[in-house]
Amino acid sequence: MERLLGKIVTGRANGRDVINLKSSLAVLEPIKNLLAQKPFKNLAKIVKQIDVLENLKSEIEAAIVETPPTTLKEGGLIKPGFDKELDELRDIAEHGKDWLLNYQQKEREATGISSLKISYNKVFGYYLEVTNVHKGKAPDYYIRKQTLVNAERYITPELKEWEEKILGAEDKINTIEYKIFQDIREKVGGFTKEIQQNSVLVSEIDCLCSFAMAAYENNYIKPQVSDGRELQITEGRHPVVEKNLPPGSDFIDNDTRLDTDDQQVWIITGPNMSGKSTFLRQVGLIVLMAQIGSFVPAKKAKIGIVDRIFTRVGASDNLALGESTFLVEMNETANILNNATPKSLILLDEIGRGTSTFDGLSIAWSVVEYIHNNTEIRSKTLFATHYHELTELALLYPRIHNYNVAVEEWEDQVVFLRKIVAGGTDNSYGIYVAQLAGLPAELIERAKEILSNLEANELTPNSKKPKLAGRRAGHRVNKNQTNLFDKPQKNKIEEEMKGVDVNNITPLQALQKLNELKQMIK
Repeated sequence: MERLLGKIVTGRANGRDVINLKSSLAVLEPIKNLLAQKPFKNLAKIVKQIDVLENLKSEIEAAIVETPPTTLKEGGLIKPGFDKELDELRDIAEHGKDWLLNYQQKEREATGISSLKISYNKVFGYYLEVTNVHKGKAPDYYIRKQTLVNAERYITPELKEWEEKILGAEDKINTIEYKIFQDIREKVGGFTKEIQQNSVLVSEIDCLCSFAMAAYENNYIKPQVSDGRELQITEGRHPVVEKNLPPGSDFIDNDTRLDTDDQQVWIITGPNMSGKSTFLRQVGLIVLMAQIGSFVPAKKAKIGIVDRIFTRVGASDNLALGESTFLVEMNETANILNNATPKSLILLDEIGRGTSTFDGLSIAWSVVEYIHNNTEIRSKTLFATHYHELTELALLYPRIHNYNVAVEEWEDQVVFLRKIVAGGTDNSYGIYVAQLAGLPAELIERAKEILSNLEANELTPNSKKPKLAGRRAGHRVNKNQTNLFDKPQKNKIEEEMKGVDVNNITPLQALQKLNELKQMIK
């Protein structure tokens, strides 16, 4: 209705636009009657405010045809019976030929000239033609207009009057129809305020209806929304991802508990593809849905109103402005830190990519510290990262906590459980994900060797350079080859574990053995 009204008040609307507006007005009364049957106070308020504009709707219906043309000045807009003068002109235009035939017959009888006929040309218009044989019978009121070789042409005042009516009727019809349409269009514009209000009310009803259908069909619950700064979600789900899972697959729900007093920052670690990004986004969507008045995909939710939801997710660049992916990421982070408040929700999906590892780690570490320590920010924050060193922040600051996405390893395979659990992790399983993507097997094996050397910080026997280039091109790695530089403690612990008979050991003996192994590690 607002779009149509905009065209009408600016004089750009045609007949179809006005009819479409009338169709919109026609459904207001059924909507109002339906809502009046429901025992809800908010709906009752909406019902009282809806103005069905019955008189305006009726006038449009009486004046404009149901399928008007798109043009405005070529007629065909106004219904018969709406305007008397217009009806007369239409009758003349439609029945002018009948009058000419009747007038011709009348003059033949009056003059006794059986061959008299009425003709038309663009120069003289309509005229009476009498052959020379009968020109003596022409009455005095015949006015000669042209003499031909074998005939005379005449006009009469009555014929010229009807000629003017017939020839001018179509132009007059178009002019009158356009004037009537302009009057109606102007009258519609006089109800701008009422139509705009109806549009707002109907759109609110439509929005509530959509929320209700989504909640009913997708098993959403009513959240508890307050002015507090807590965020508690029990068994939360991502509203979009759960709708796009393959048949037979269930979405793995997760809990969230954030506040500004104890659980302010979650450092979330875990493998690639395990669901960290999905978890961050689902928390943001649930908070947003709650604040716009929708039920949410969860079992239970207690959500304090936030002033903004800040996100730093995804990776993109802005080549047109010469901004690298890293610079775009830093710009987004700067915007967050300069505008966040204790009532904000911050979702950070990786910080520090695109630069050296130590640079990125240093920036990420400092960002978390800044959010935690700056009292003007102190926002509830979820921070997903592959910098496992950040998990040490939980040991240094009271409101930072570690969480990770659980996985299970089985027969050299990794099973993503999609469950957020307390504690950190130190494995991202990036090589496994690369293997799933189809990288060559030889490349994968070499990556495992390099990763093993990096994690052990191993050096060549002369301690001069890392053992990353430990083989020549084309040389295959023997996966079962013993590493000469394993630490003795590791081998000793393995030997101790191999000597344990788990089927015959008592619980007390198991505890003692566990204590021995712990002392060996120390």
